[in-house]
Amino acid sequence: MGSKKRSSNTVEEVEDLDDKNTNTENANIEHTNDENANIEHTNDENASANPSRKKMKKDKNKETETLDGDASKADLSNIPSSMKPMERRKKRKALDKEKQHAASENKEVKTTKKDVDPKVSENEKQMGASSSGELPKFHIGVFKDLASADVSVREAAVEGLVTELQEVQKAYEVTENKELVEGGLTLEAEKDDGLNDCAPSVRYAVRRLVRGASSSRECARQGFALGLTVLVGTVPSIKVDSVLKLIVDLLEVSSSMKGQDIRDCLLGRLFAYGALARSGRLTEEWTSDHNTCLIKEFTNVVLSLAAKKRYLQEPAAAIILELVEKLPIEAVLNHILEASRLREWFEGGADAGNPDALLLALKIRQKISVDSEMFGKILPHPFSPSRLFVSDHLSSIINCLKESTFCQPRIHSVWPVLVNILLPDIVMQAEDVVSASNSLKKHKKSRKSSSSEEEIAKTIQCFCEVVIEGSLLLSSHDRKHLAFDILLLLLPRLPASFIQYALSHKIVQCLVDILSTKDSWLYKVAQHFLKELSDWVGNDDVRRVAAIVALQKNSNSRFDSITKTKTVKALVTEFKTESGCMLFIQSLMNMFVDEGNVSEEPSDQSQTTDDNSEMGSIEDKDSNGAMANSDFLKTWVVESLPSILKHLKLEPEAKFRVQKEILKFLAVQGLFSASLGSEVTSFELQEKFKWPKAAASSAICRMCIEQIQSLLANAQKIEGLHSLASGLEHSDLGSYFMRFLGTLRNIPSVSLFRSLSDEDEKAFEKLQEMETRLSREEKNCVIGAEANKLHAMRYLLTQLLLQVLLRPGEFSEAASELVICCKKAFAASDLLDSSGEEELDNNADPKLMDVLVDTFLSLLPQSSTSMRSAIEQVFKYFCNDVTNDGLLRMLRVIKKDLKPPRHREEGSEDDGDDDEDFLGIEEEEEEMDEAETGETGEDEEQTDNSEAVVEVEEAGKELPDDSDDSDGGMDDDAMFRMDAYLAQIFKDRKNQSGGETAQSQLVLFKLRVLSLLEVYLHENPAEPEVLMVYSNLARAFINPQTVEISEQLGQRIWGILQKKIFKAKDFPRGDTVQLSTLESLLEKNLKLASKSLKRKKSAGSLSKKKQLSMLKRHKMIVSLAQDSTFWILKIIDARNFSESELQGVIDIFKGELARYFESKTSQIKSEFLREIFRRRPWIGHHLFDFLLEKCGSAKSEFRRVEALDLVIEILKSVVSSGTDERKRNASKKILKNHLQKLSHLIKELATNMPEKQARRAEVRKFCGKVFRYVSTHDLTKSFLKHLAPEAEAACESHLGELYLNFKNVER
Repeated sequence: MGSKKRSSNTVEEVEDLDDKNTNTENANIEHTNDENANIEHTNDENASANPSRKKMKKDKNKETETLDGDASKADLSNIPSSMKPMERRKKRKALDKEKQHAASENKEVKTTKKDVDPKVSENEKQMGASSSGELPKFHIGVFKDLASADVSVREAAVEGLVTELQEVQKAYEVTENKELVEGGLTLEAEKDDGLNDCAPSVRYAVRRLVRGASSSRECARQGFALGLTVLVGTVPSIKVDSVLKLIVDLLEVSSSMKGQDIRDCLLGRLFAYGALARSGRLTEEWTSDHNTCLIKEFTNVVLSLAAKKRYLQEPAAAIILELVEKLPIEAVLNHILEASRLREWFEGGADAGNPDALLLALKIRQKISVDSEMFGKILPHPFSPSRLFVSDHLSSIINCLKESTFCQPRIHSVWPVLVNILLPDIVMQAEDVVSASNSLKKHKKSRKSSSSEEEIAKTIQCFCEVVIEGSLLLSSHDRKHLAFDILLLLLPRLPASFIQYALSHKIVQCLVDILSTKDSWLYKVAQHFLKELSDWVGNDDVRRVAAIVALQKNSNSRFDSITKTKTVKALVTEFKTESGCMLFIQSLMNMFVDEGNVSEEPSDQSQTTDDNSEMGSIEDKDSNGAMANSDFLKTWVVESLPSILKHLKLEPEAKFRVQKEILKFLAVQGLFSASLGSEVTSFELQEKFKWPKAAASSAICRMCIEQIQSLLANAQKIEGLHSLASGLEHSDLGSYFMRFLGTLRNIPSVSLFRSLSDEDEKAFEKLQEMETRLSREEKNCVIGAEANKLHAMRYLLTQLLLQVLLRPGEFSEAASELVICCKKAFAASDLLDSSGEEELDNNADPKLMDVLVDTFLSLLPQSSTSMRSAIEQVFKYFCNDVTNDGLLRMLRVIKKDLKPPRHREEGSEDDGDDDEDFLGIEEEEEEMDEAETGETGEDEEQTDNSEAVVEVEEAGKELPDDSDDSDGGMDDDAMFRMDAYLAQIFKDRKNQSGGETAQSQLVLFKLRVLSLLEVYLHENPAEPEVLMVYSNLARAFINPQTVEISEQLGQRIWGILQKKIFKAKDFPRGDTVQLSTLESLLEKNLKLASKSLKRKKSAGSLSKKKQLSMLKRHKMIVSLAQDSTFWILKIIDARNFSESELQGVIDIFKGELARYFESKTSQIKSEFLREIFRRRPWIGHHLFDFLLEKCGSAKSEFRRVEALDLVIEILKSVVSSGTDERKRNASKKILKNHLQKLSHLIKELATNMPEKQARRAEVRKFCGKVFRYVSTHDLTKSFLKHLAPEAEAACESHLGELYLNFKNVER
């Protein structure tokens, strides 16, 4: 039976279909170069789906009859193609009936129908018969594997299919009586389908493969198209015109079809045409007949198919191009270009916006290399790459390029072709190297680019401006996405010198606008672009420099800050070579000097964000706005230059060369200006220096000076111990800078960027002269302490010289004093003025270090970070000579605050003894009303956890009125004479103006002085003056105003006390440390550690955060007192005082223990006392008898039980656990001496057993340990003698077996 409709296919075709529905978007043919013609057609963008079709219901008994009918169809070659589909189907039906009737009358061959499984019968059918026997078998089950998702399975199926069909065809061709074969058992194959010379199985296979190309089941399209390609290419008997007719007939779109069915048919035809093009048969047809019309016909039908749906255009163009590649140039000219449909495409492609027409034109023109007017407006005439990318022509084809976005996210095939023409394969790396080498040649004219390079540069610039900037970036999000995709296509071929066009102002602004908002639709696209840009840069320093410059120049140096990325920062930190750093430095210099390159274009309105809108439009921009943009860029340049060195790992010599280049540029631009023109040549240095035509602003100059200071400070840190091995000038950046400074000052046409007053000018010259002398002295000095002093002082002089320029009028006096200090410190050299202008009277003048400290204190408040670092370095090498007066000057700053001066009584006395007034802790009242404090014995365990707000500042508030005794009772006016800076602060306070500013300035001043004190403590941990520093720092920490003013200040003092004093490797030693001083400190710290916490009636009004803050501070104060006690006891221990001398220490502890047992206000921790006894056993030994007595008579049950741990701790140190008989006897003697009081304590505990279970357990535990110690030393009998009968009864009652076992040991 013949097929009336396309849906009326054989059972085998139905097997290729599926009932699943999905969406089909776009069909593309994969381009592969398989020499064996095993080419597969893939669908890149479509998720091909199977239409919802009705399967034919066929009776198994009629299957063979269907196959016979299909094999005997009449020849349809005489049916006009112009007939309507319905008429054609009727004609086919009539012809089928006639042929079947004729066959039944003229042939006596009967076919046997076998009722077998359809799949088994398909594999066992034979393909006709010949006069000599049967044809080879053809297993049609192989069609099932053509739809497999596995490529190898599909290829094997195609190979098997073609091999069997070739054998069948060969056997058929040599058969004498073909009518017998055709009249036998045949598959579906019409004799009038144009394949008359083919065996029935071949004819069936061709029809089956054509129909299978429309199946959306798995990879059926690819597999069946591949089979058709190979079969048509290897079996010459298959006529091309017949295949073309079969494609139209079998894959015809009828009016009854729906969307998915129509799409499958169209895609099937597309894949079938592609198979035919790739088979090579059209080329063979032209070779045999140059006048064949098949090529034109094929071109027209393919383009007609492309016109039906948009998604068919690009794959259709790919099929045409596949054919063009296989055909000779003559065939392309006379057949392809002569196709009417193609001419229509070329003529209307530019206006209609057909990117595929442009693709065909470019590829065909590339193939034939002949100018032709057939291309119409779509290509320039005559054609050349430069004419293709001129502005006018790009504007004429811009619609074609814009419409290429329909295939996103894939890039249309026209773009790689355009990029290949735009940037041909040239050696870009070589060009980059040449560019880098030329950029590093200073004071020479840059080489002239060759005409070809200039032409390419103009072409790329025009392309980016017209296509990307002028069209795609101004359009939809899809087209902006396309713009970045095109740039990514350009990047691999783009020379570094051309990156300025790919990262132009508008492109960078678009990136900035997108990345500034994470919710942007293109945010991930922009991120991907930056990642690809970084990958393109790689380790190529030339590309890195070009990318950094382009991004920063076109974003006013704010790319990272606006986009909230670290793109530029990451690029800058990845320089690893000296040449790369030098290239980057040179580029930054050029950016700084060449203001003409600073981009002043406004961001386009469609791309503008709030950040960019602040710059305004181009109409609103005036010279001030342009100058502001220029300053942004210059600021970034100045900041970026020193940052190169942070992550740079080079050899010292190479790094020093990089430092010199940076230093020279900063010095030239920040310190000097040219009075004649903008260029100056130094014959001494053999260099040319440039300045911007418009003088740099004072802010830029200040920034340059600050960066010079930072550069010198970092160089000084890195140098560490100074080496003279290679000569000072070749390794010392400070020395090089001063020589460079002197050289430029000697050039007549160069002057400092600002005029100096007479005082500043003199100071400048003195500093310069003194640095030169010290440098000369350092060269002649042997490496050691003296050399380090000279080196540090030289850097301080250099920093102060820059500070004079940075803040004129403020440092001239300090500079003069520092010069005098240098002359005193290095008096052995020739530093003294021979003229005698500044005669130094060593007897009349104050000590050197006092003057030096005063100078430092006057410099610290207004100095920069680098200046302070230099001061600390000098102080480090001179601090061994600091006097007590110098230390007191620094400590006075730490203690001073802006509170109003205290009113003292007329009779009050100020003694300046710090030791008498340390911490200002006064005696508390020994008795406190229990109702007021609310404390009981029960509460004492949980004092720290009390929910009431405690007045933790009380320790500091109890400072006596004369606590600031070190100031000698100074009022504000007296303070003016102490220090000019403090005087100004107090003036501000007195005038009630700038209170907060004055407070913050004082805090900063204190922090800077603390840095000097930290240096002193680090260098002199064993000096007796450490005690003075400690006492003043502790007092400042306890002062409640310290935390109120600045928490940072309190934390800094705490850190210095802990790290530089308590945990230092050494501590104050020597006879100069007085025991009375230590005793006073010890007593005050023990009182501070035992301070009680008072509840306030207004505690409920404070926030929980404030309460926690107060509690935390109280714990820190207690911790400070405890650490101080341990530290002081360590100092006392190291002096090896006699027992009589230590009696004062013992008395202090006795007094504190008495308060512990007798006063509820004492909050000293038993754990703290126990730790003291553990660390210093001798204290426990002297207190043992006193402790037993107080513990036995304690009024507070809680304190008595808590003190038991102290008794045990002392017993551990008293009782020897070793086997040494002598030590054992000594332990026994000590224990025997205290046996009476020990038994009395046991009696008190047994007769007054606590009610709480936990405390009773502690008592039993204590008694058990005492019994063990007594029995171990054979003192049980003596112990029992001291127990009264009532005590023994109490022990037996409350201690039970514990006491009975102890008694039994004696028995």
